[in-house]
This record gives sequence, structure tokens and C-alpha cells, in this order.
Amino acid sequence: MTTPQRYITSATALIELCEQLRDSPRLALDTEFVGEETFVPKLELIQVATEHTAAIIDFPAVLSGGALDRFWEIVCDGRVQKVVHAGRQDLDLFAVHAGQIPKPFFDTQIAAAMVGFGPQVAYANLVQRVHGKRLDKAHTFTNWSARPLSHDQLAYALEDVTFLLAIHDHLHGRLSKLGRLQWAHEEFSRLEGAVGETRREPQERYQRIRGWDQLKPKSAVVLRELAAWREGEAKRRNVPRSRVVRDEVLLQLARQPPRHPDELRKVRGLHASEIDRNGESILAAIHAALALPSSAWPVPAKERKPEPESNGFVELLQAIVKARALEKEIAPTLLATTADLQELVEAKTNRSALDLPLLRGWRRILVGELLLDTLDGKVAFSVDQRTRTIRWARSEPSSDR
Repeated sequence: MTTPQRYITSATALIELCEQLRDSPRLALDTEFVGEETFVPKLELIQVATEHTAAIIDFPAVLSGGALDRFWEIVCDGRVQKVVHAGRQDLDLFAVHAGQIPKPFFDTQIAAAMVGFGPQVAYANLVQRVHGKRLDKAHTFTNWSARPLSHDQLAYALEDVTFLLAIHDHLHGRLSKLGRLQWAHEEFSRLEGAVGETRREPQERYQRIRGWDQLKPKSAVVLRELAAWREGEAKRRNVPRSRVVRDEVLLQLARQPPRHPDELRKVRGLHASEIDRNGESILAAIHAALALPSSAWPVPAKERKPEPESNGFVELLQAIVKARALEKEIAPTLLATTADLQELVEAKTNRSALDLPLLRGWRRILVGELLLDTLDGKVAFSVDQRTRTIRWARSEPSSDR
């Protein structure tokens, strides 16, 4: 348990806090933010804890008094282990404001899934199961941009880091005992890559719009250019993308691209104020897209209907994954998705070379090789009537594929 607790609202107080943080080998970190009204979520609070102190940094208040360079220097120090829970959004905000992803980091939600706590376990649930303490959830939907913050709000926010280091100790010990520390580090590397994807090139943003892969290539290129334009406009105005133009309107513009301002005003869902502000830019993006040669058009992957005979194989592999996960006390969803298993089954040949997570790193060792051998007919299965579990044995040694 970390004490004392401090609420940092000035640059001077932050400097004093940094002096206490700079020699700590670990930092527990969390944030509170508001993301409904801006392009980049508005960071409100940063909670930080060491073995000896815990504090809440009022980000807007401290920022108004000067830069947070010294704090970011500590957070991004490669010698300091950062501990977060379900930290993707926190890491993304730190990367925006600090200019880099704080490394190394340890995500307790990911680690918990690897030692039997189930997939995506909530922080409060983890605290209760590890420490036996029930956290108050009264301020789950607090508007963190409102000031002043009450004592109860601050206490609630601080609890998000109060137990993190002890949970880190517990999970690190479990991972070490099970020989899974390297597995966890592989997953942290994947999370780091996912954080980077949130700042992907504007030209790739269209792939995040649901339904883009159902478009014809000529419509897809229009959507790509419109989505890139919207990305820049939303960032420039610091408003949510939907405040500029909603996804479904972009899809409509891509399917039936208007060529003239009067056609633009007939598009349902495109506000007159946005047309007045950016009508010319929207039309310019459409014209630029339509002027591109077909070789520059994106080609959506063809929809692949599962082969009827493959369903039984996929269900068999799902059963194996669940059995393996149960045996190793790991969340099944962490091992393989249904889509991955479907692709594995339908590959027919050269399966071993597929670029699937379940065929890389620790997943391949734990379950990937077993799935490949199963599809090659090299594994015999039976049911242990006493334990009601699936058992298997390889009929012959695995060979190189």
C-alpha cells in the first residue's frame, strides 16, 4: 500500500514529486481523460505510484504553469519499469504528450490472462481476487474535466494505481513460476505495435471504417482519399472525426461520388455548415481519387465463405484450443481466434508458413504445432472419463513442413 497521497496542481509541486519518483525502479501509472469532444482525448489526470508515495497530477492545472518535461523524462526512462492495467489508451496518451511510448511496460490485464484470471479481467476484479478488497465503483462515469474534484473522486482515481505494484509482484511471480515471462513480453511487444497503429498514416485510416471492404475498388479509392482528408481536418480542428463527417456519410460519398457543389448538397447526413466550410475540399478529394489510375486503387479482399466441410475441423480445433487453455490455465481467446482457425483449416497446403499469431512465438509452442499435427492426421484423441478432459498422443514425430 502506498502512502502518502498527494494532489499535484502546480509546476512547483510536480518538481517536488519528480524528485521522489526519479530513483524508483517502478512506476504504477494510470490516466483519466475525456474523449467525446476532441480529436485527441483530453488528458485530465495522471495517477502515479511507487512503493513509497502516490499522487494525482492535475494535467491541465500543471500544464498551465509550465511544461512536464521532467516528468515525461522519468516516465520514459528505459531503466524504470512502468506498470499499467489495460494500458493501450494510457500508453497512447503518454506517447502523444511525451513524444514516445514509455518502455519498458508491464500490462497487468495481459499478464493476468496468461496465469488463469480470464480474458480482459477488470482492475477491480483483479484487486478483489488478489487482495480481497472490493473497490468502490461510484465514480466510474465521472466527468473528469469538471473542477473542483471532490475528495471522493480523487480517492477513487488514486485507487487505480494503489494496488498495481503489488499486483505486478503477484503476476510476475506467477509468470516466472510457470516459465511464461517471455510469453508476456511478446504480448507487451504486440501491444506496443497496436498503440503505434492508432497513429497510422491518414491514407490507411479508411480501413477502420466498417464496410469499406464491401466497396468496389473505384469506390474504395474515393473512400481512402475522403478518410485521409477527414483525418487532417479533424486533427486541425481538434474535434472527433464524426463531428466533421460521419463514417456512413463517407461511405455514401464513396459509392455515389458527387461531382458538383449542388450534388453535394443532396447528400443525406452531410450538414450544410460542413459543405459551406469544406465543400470544395471534399470535392477536391473526390476528384483527386477519381483521377488516380486503377493500379493505385485499393483492392478489398474478396469475401470468403467458409467451406461447408471445414466447419467440423474448425470446431475440432476450437475444442483443442479450449482443452489446451484449460490445462495451462490461460484464457482461450489469448491463444487463437475463430477466424485464425478457419484460415488454418482452409489453407490445405503450406499451413506452417501462414502469418498467424497462433503460429508464432509462444502460441506456436503451446498450441500451434498441436493444431498443425492434428490437421495432418498425426494426433489421436481420447476422452479421460475420470477427469472428463480431452487427451491426445502423437502417432508419429512431427516433421518439418
